[in-house]
Amino acid sequence: MKAGTSTACLYPELLEKALAELMENGIKTAEIFVNTHCEVMPEFTEMLADIISRNGAECAAYHPYTCPIEPMMFFSGYDRRVKDMLDYHKYYFEAMNRLGARIFVLHGNMNVVAVNEDFYFEIFSELADAAASFGITVAQENVARCQSHSLDFMKHMSEALGDRAKFVLDIKQAVRAHEDPFEIARALGNRIIHVHMSDNNASSDCLAPGTGTFDIYGLLKELYLRGFDGAVITELYRNNFGSVSDLINSCRYIENIIKRIESEKIKL
Repeated sequence: MKAGTSTACLYPELLEKALAELMENGIKTAEIFVNTHCEVMPEFTEMLADIISRNGAECAAYHPYTCPIEPMMFFSGYDRRVKDMLDYHKYYFEAMNRLGARIFVLHGNMNVVAVNEDFYFEIFSELADAAASFGITVAQENVARCQSHSLDFMKHMSEALGDRAKFVLDIKQAVRAHEDPFEIARALGNRIIHVHMSDNNASSDCLAPGTGTFDIYGLLKELYLRGFDGAVITELYRNNFGSVSDLINSCRYIENIIKRIESEKIKL
């Protein structure tokens, strides 16, 4: 396991500035959240790759700016849109190859326009196949406003797709959907390959790790026991922390938990 931070935490700061600020302050693992089309293009991507290389860091995952239109483009039943969206995603996958990122984060369809699960899983498989040709894994994130909000949905996806089903566990989104992150970890096991970490307490569902009451140690232990060895990425909204130092402190807090768990050599 390794700890890192998402550039999304600093939105709406320009992406390249957010990435440089994180890495110049010691973050070695990042998730890149692109915010517009030009940030996907080769010249811009090479600039991001240079920032990463100069700082001896890595990009663990990539989050697309087009997630709000995924319901229309992928899940409306209009085949031509699906083809166009799959073609557009090749820009993402090529950018990821330049950055060394291997996990593509998918929000998917919205609750308000829910579709048949079999149809959903078919579309996911098409996207996963397209990504696999670039050496990339698509991972479904649990998002409170999306069909993926429920553990039942993710279980069905796992049953239908087997090892092809991979997931991003987002703590704040689980809390907002009234789902237990521990139950998600136990049910999905090593199909969880990436984590969006946040803390919480009785009055706030999203806080900087180490500033709330959520049992981060306990959750990471559950994941570790089930073979998780991916990135634990602090992902917050800009109003959930004060300065970049808070993000750095959260990353170090998670790093210390990971060291503790790995030194304990716990067995299931």
